[in-house]
Amino acid sequence: MEHRHQLLIHAFAEEPGVLTAALRVARRAVQSLGSDTSVQVIVQGGAVRGLVTDSAHLDDLLTTIAGSGVDVLACANSMERVGVAAEALLPDVGTVPAAVTYLTQQQWAGAAYVRI
Repeated sequence: MEHRHQLLIHAFAEEPGVLTAALRVARRAVQSLGSDTSVQVIVQGGAVRGLVTDSAHLDDLLTTIAGSGVDVLACANSMERVGVAAEALLPDVGTVPAAVTYLTQQQWAGAAYVRI
């Protein structure tokens, strides 16, 4: 499905707890903005540690990724900095090489941006 609008939710923190708020906002955005809006959560900083299979946020992540139409993307630079291997990420979590570059490019293309 082609989306007319794109919302980027930037979850930038050292602690994975930011994921709870970011995922809640993302799910509500999908509900209120409708099916022609793509919603992505871009996770940067130490918070990428919350995207692994043994995360305390596992149930919330699985529910959000599987059922709500939200894409979750981890910053590869942050993953390298905190020692998270790509193989440790949950299966449906994607990656971007650099969060700032990705966010900038998407905003230049017309995406809306929210930082959590």
